[in-house]
Amino acid sequence: MHKRMGEAVARVARKVNDTVENKRDSLDLAGCKLMTFPVGIYKAMRSVTEGVHRISLANNELKSITGRFVTTFSQLTELNLAGNYLHRLPEEIASLLHLRAIDLSHNRFRRFPEPLATVPALETIDLEENEIAEVPTDKLASMASLRSLNLRANPVGPEVRLLVRPLVPFDLLLSPEEPIPKA
Repeated sequence: MHKRMGEAVARVARKVNDTVENKRDSLDLAGCKLMTFPVGIYKAMRSVTEGVHRISLANNELKSITGRFVTTFSQLTELNLAGNYLHRLPEEIASLLHLRAIDLSHNRFRRFPEPLATVPALETIDLEENEIAEVPTDKLASMASLRSLNLRANPVGPEVRLLVRPLVPFDLLLSPEEPIPKA
């Protein structure tokens, strides 16, 4: 077990070093079995955080992300958090002024993560396969940049479907087994 943990730590370190040394604009820590975002990465990446625009933390074991993570990587345009155990986002997510796409599919959200409604450049939200039953249609309707919201495989009720269609000017993706009623 210690050997596997050591290999996982070494893999994360290699990926972080590659991003820092080559001044890459992305950090891919997908599938690294992370339970939290390692605090040491903040220090290791201090010199390049402003240049990081894409981060993937997909398919880990994250239960939360912190406000510090969000404020440290303030120039993000894409954030992939799919396949974790997240059920909420920090309020600081609203400070990601350049975020255009967020993938929160295959997590544990029971409610639409409302801090996303205040992210000004957000175009794509993927919330497929969560546990979301209610959607704040008034807040979604005010998201000027939103182009696509994926809510497939969520227990969204028919009343929400009726409210959403006339209000929102973006593509709403829902599970095909539950067609959207005509308004």
